Amino acid sequence: MVERNAHSKLSGSSRTVIALPALAAIALLSGCMNLIPKYERPAAPVAASYPAEVTPANAANAVAAADIDWQAYFGDERLKRLIAISLNNNRDLRVAILNIEQARATYQIRKADELPSLGAGFTASRAAGGTNGGLVNTYAVGLQVTSYELDFFGRVRSLSQAALAQYLATEEARKTVQITLISSVANGYLSLLADDELLRVTRQALATREDSFKLTKLKFDNGAASELDFRQAESLLEGARVTLAQSLRQRSLDENALVLLLGQALPADLPAPLPLQAQTMVPDLPAGLPSELLTRRPDVRSAEQQLLSANANIGAARAAFFPRISLTANAGTASTQLSGLFKSGTWALTGTGTLLQPLFDAGRNQANLDVAKVDRDIAVAQYEKAIQTAFREVSDSLAGRATLGEQVRAQAAQANALEVTYKLADLRYRSGAASYLDVLDAQRSLFTAQQAVVQVQAAQVQNLVTLYKVLGGGWTEPK
Repeated sequence: MVERNAHSKLSGSSRTVIALPALAAIALLSGCMNLIPKYERPAAPVAASYPAEVTPANAANAVAAADIDWQAYFGDERLKRLIAISLNNNRDLRVAILNIEQARATYQIRKADELPSLGAGFTASRAAGGTNGGLVNTYAVGLQVTSYELDFFGRVRSLSQAALAQYLATEEARKTVQITLISSVANGYLSLLADDELLRVTRQALATREDSFKLTKLKFDNGAASELDFRQAESLLEGARVTLAQSLRQRSLDENALVLLLGQALPADLPAPLPLQAQTMVPDLPAGLPSELLTRRPDVRSAEQQLLSANANIGAARAAFFPRISLTANAGTASTQLSGLFKSGTWALTGTGTLLQPLFDAGRNQANLDVAKVDRDIAVAQYEKAIQTAFREVSDSLAGRATLGEQVRAQAAQANALEVTYKLADLRYRSGAASYLDVLDAQRSLFTAQQAVVQVQAAQVQNLVTLYKVLGGGWTEPK
């Protein structure tokens, strides 16, 4: 009878006994309201199409950049090996992946808040209340649901949706990091190839100027050339040596930058590189419409997920104005003696509901709502800026594709013409029909033109890499 009396006192206290079906019904009713503003994607603040002069008609069967994995886009096996190494070792990409894990865990925490937390608990209490006015011990053990919020106004669900959008935004940010890493490795590798080609051109010019200097010095020593000619030849020779030293230093800097992207030193067993002129990429990537960037570029999608998260936080801030209802429930056995906890007749089921209606908070809830709205407006501006930046980047790359090919052709033709000019000037000088000034001028012009050819060739292939990046290519993997 002691156990039964203890049960009677517990169930008859200020706590309300709630049947399990009633708990289930309350849980189903929670979250029936949604105070999140209706989301409407902002209109893209850019033109409906790219400039016509840089968007030639693409082939009907051309594959979009976002649908081409990077292994298929690049043809140089050495470059593909370097990209693979960077994807395994790069610290920026590693941080981006860890950020995803952090965002996923945060979302799981918020999602878990939507469901009750069930635990096993033991309580012991001592209070006055015996038949003779003495102290009574009460022991209880069983399953407990502690402070579960009945989400009638969607506050918890809004926070969960905001966390989900943040997680998705982080995933898109990781793709953006990968795209940027691949394009950076490719452009860094192409810069090294250009450096090597410039070194070849510089060494060739140095050898030519050394020959000219020896000839001029011989003539000067024999009185057949003036000191002016001798000093001009010497100046031109030293200028080539200056350029060689600069080129060697630049190559070292570019190699250091590439090593940083790789996260390790350049392996010794890399495949042989393709020459700069032989780099093969897809030249006719379709640009599509600017609106396609909304679904093709991960950075734009990430900005939209940030906007969705900010929008959901408004719902949580609105719900803070309404009553917050929490439930605590216990199901188990109770007794005034430890030895009687698991005896027949000691079963107890209790539940406590708490309703808290904000009355005065010194404007805190309103301020939180104002902050949430401003955060949403900031996210809108950032989303629109992401679209505008993407539009500009694609337009710039399309302009490069439309003009760099002709520039490479014209630059090469100019270099060929200047090479013939130099040979004729040198022949005329050696035969005494022209001054050494003509040879100097031809040498300078030829060297400058040869350097320009290499630089424009590098710009052309690097522009194709950039176009692939800005059109959203580089984050998909082979199927």
